[in-house]
Amino acid sequence: MTVAQRQAVFTRLLAGFLLLLAAGMAAAAGGATHSRSGDAPLAAAVETADGTARRLVILGTEVPSGTSQRLSWTATELFEGVPVATPVLVINGAQPGPTLCLTAAIHGDELNGIEMVRRVMHDIPPDKLSGAIIGVPIVNVQGFRRGSRYLPDRRDLNRYFPGSPGGSSASRIAYAFFEGVIRHCDMLVDIHTGSFHRTNLTQLRADVSRDDVRDLCAGFGAMPVLHNVGAHGTLRRAATEAGIPTVTIEAGEPMRLEAKVVNRGVAGIDDLLAHTKMVKTIRLFGSPQPVFYQSTWVRSDSGGILFSLVSLGDKVDAGDKLATVTDPITNRRAYVRSPYSGTILGKAVNPFVMPGFALFRVGIETSGKEIEESGPPTTLVPEPGLEARPPIDPSLDLEARPE
Repeated sequence: MTVAQRQAVFTRLLAGFLLLLAAGMAAAAGGATHSRSGDAPLAAAVETADGTARRLVILGTEVPSGTSQRLSWTATELFEGVPVATPVLVINGAQPGPTLCLTAAIHGDELNGIEMVRRVMHDIPPDKLSGAIIGVPIVNVQGFRRGSRYLPDRRDLNRYFPGSPGGSSASRIAYAFFEGVIRHCDMLVDIHTGSFHRTNLTQLRADVSRDDVRDLCAGFGAMPVLHNVGAHGTLRRAATEAGIPTVTIEAGEPMRLEAKVVNRGVAGIDDLLAHTKMVKTIRLFGSPQPVFYQSTWVRSDSGGILFSLVSLGDKVDAGDKLATVTDPITNRRAYVRSPYSGTILGKAVNPFVMPGFALFRVGIETSGKEIEESGPPTTLVPEPGLEARPPIDPSLDLEARPE
């Protein structure tokens, strides 16, 4: 590290310390009243009328301020009539503040979020917390026990929110969870991984056209954001439409517990807790947060063995080679090229592919203002020699299966 770099790091540390010191002095000057910063998201939820931690009653249980409890949410019964209980972890801080909810494993084969929720919930002492955190490490217990993405009836739980008390099994489970847990949230982080042998760069999915959601995204530091309103029936969309700002963290691949991916996700949640003033800590100013308003899947035009030439997070230009696909019988090799310039946000990990298989998700860093003013961009044209493709529709359902 050069002298200039050391000086820059020292300057950032000093600035963070001074900000923390100023916040402490302001809190002391204001007595017991909880002060809030104008740039913090959901600021209205941070303050209470008398400056005391609010009463938290969830799932029929009161969790006193300054304590933590493990509760159980019962969604439905198994075929033999035995209730299925899902653990719900609750921390009610000693100081007033918003309620943050963390959910994971709505798809039972997505493991990274389980560990993220565990670390966050067990690393924060209640007396150091302003507000409350509700953590549900495994929403879809039935799928988790079977190592399956789905419920036992093969339905995707994340397509049935907010649910219905008289609908299908999935709809009833979604309704019970939404009414019993999610309604208590001031903000929600729903954690997922890639699906069907694909992995994702740790990123946020969010409807950044909404001010409250955009403010929530800003709390995650430099974590990339992929804009989309979310598919109908997803927990993120249902909660956002119910007035609860919600983001999805997409991180890693299913059926694997990836330490580095978990670390990045936990760091992002820690940044959010600092940004919302729920936990007092020094928060360094990092790189600007990239926001991708468009993305596209690059698909294979041939079948064979996939050899990737790029990694998650790599920046590519239109025409760059992303991978080779080699026919194991004829030994004929075909190159997979990027039709657009952008960043690799997701990729396939299954080395055996067939024509049409989604291989890479390329995120395109186009501004929201540009899309609003001009509609779908017309300048994203592949380099000569590549097959021409239509402009990307910014309303594309990013959460649909890549198949």
